[in-house]
Amino acid sequence: MDPKYAGGLAKGGARAAVLWEGADWAALGLRAAIFVVRPRLAMSVITRAFDAGPDVADGIHPTAILGPGATIGIGAAIGPFVVIGADVRIGAGARIGAHVTIGAGTRIGEDALIHPGARLGRGLRIGDRFICQSGAVIGGDGFSYVTPEKSDAEEVRRTLGQRAEIRAQKWLRIQSLGGVVIGDDVEVGANATIDAGTIRATAIGNGTKIDNLVHLGHNVVVGEDCLLCGQTGIAGSVRIGNRVIFGGQCGVVDNIFIGDDVIAGGGTKILSNVPAGRVLLGYPGIKMETHVQAWKNIRRLPRLFDQVAALRAAVTNPGEEGLKEDGDDD
Repeated sequence: MDPKYAGGLAKGGARAAVLWEGADWAALGLRAAIFVVRPRLAMSVITRAFDAGPDVADGIHPTAILGPGATIGIGAAIGPFVVIGADVRIGAGARIGAHVTIGAGTRIGEDALIHPGARLGRGLRIGDRFICQSGAVIGGDGFSYVTPEKSDAEEVRRTLGQRAEIRAQKWLRIQSLGGVVIGDDVEVGANATIDAGTIRATAIGNGTKIDNLVHLGHNVVVGEDCLLCGQTGIAGSVRIGNRVIFGGQCGVVDNIFIGDDVIAGGGTKILSNVPAGRVLLGYPGIKMETHVQAWKNIRRLPRLFDQVAALRAAVTNPGEEGLKEDGDDD
């Protein structure tokens, strides 16, 4: 455990604990201790030992529906009311929870764990040891539409806010044909949504972890070992490098590039390309230290206004009404 939590040991009556190196375990009232260099890392091992595992019985449940040509790997388990489309391939040791649907032609690697109620579209390519939480939707249609003539949105974007006229417009769908490609050891949280690409696939690299309620638009490419926290939204055709971390509720506009090892604090809105290694915060997203300094300056403004008012009063000549505001008539 972290040293700052050591005081709670006595309250819980613990007799053994995982502690940091050099801790005085006897003084903490313990009878035994395990010392580790990084306590939180040890939790990864310990929690796996106590995890009961997925609640999916071995074999294929009789209520499951398998389309023609579907192949289930050795040791895989398919829960009740699962619907598997034609020509789907599920790898050895995979476990598919109740009421999951998997579209035709999708490939899922070995030892996958798909929790109840997840929705996987057609033609997906998913690697080994994939974990998908309940309610996630992978491979839905991208939000991609076009108007017969240039739309008001295109005009506003081109002119940065100006438009010549307001006119009727009709939106026509652009189909999503590209699917989704997901690497090994990827995890997708509950109610996350990952749209299929338009022509090329939306892609997620090995080891990336995606939190609950995250949305990835069509054609997005996410690198390896990224961490995307809850309620983050990434618009279409964004390219994200490796080891990128987004805090909760980050937003990214479409068609930009974010380099390797970028970190964006919670609530950051990214509106332009970001070079590798940058740490961002705010709306719009700027260097974190710049954002923090800007907010410090804003908090100082009321005091600054008072000081300016006092100075104005001090330099006002007797008998005059006071200094006139800039732009006042003589």
